[in-house]
Amino acid sequence: MHRYKDSIYFMILKMVNNKEDAMDLTVETFAKAFEKLDKYQPDYAFSTWLFRVATNNSIDFIRKKKLHTTSIHGMTDEDGEEQTLQIKADVLNPEETSIKKQQTEELKLLIQSLPPRYRNLITLRYFDELSYEEIAQQLDLPLGTVKAQLFRARYLLGNIINRLDRDDI
Repeated sequence: MHRYKDSIYFMILKMVNNKEDAMDLTVETFAKAFEKLDKYQPDYAFSTWLFRVATNNSIDFIRKKKLHTTSIHGMTDEDGEEQTLQIKADVLNPEETSIKKQQTEELKLLIQSLPPRYRNLITLRYFDELSYEEIAQQLDLPLGTVKAQLFRARYLLGNIINRLDRDDI
């Protein structure tokens, strides 16, 4: 055990990727090897046989640990009723698209109430999707100025939205 415990442990650790499990499996490996010592054939190296016991033990552990999978055909709930699998689409449905478009239009109207320089920055950043550096280059402004003015523009826009929310209450 003293001769092989470290090498068995590190081999198992590579397989299960968990220190506690690897330690448990190492001990288990030696227990199984001791129980099955009569099956060892001296024609082969003892270390080869011991590593095979460790490998098989680890494979069994990994198999037991794997999650049980269920076919999407024939899924049932607790009452035995057939259940359909609901998968969220990557694209918006027509209703969501319409709502998003309406929200964008409302936001554009709110942006129109900002002073022109802030309105321009918001448009370049969020509608044209330019980076800060691209905006600074396009407007011939220092990068720090672009960042500061965008911060102020978002702050002002947030105040306008908060005022509208309070008026709705």
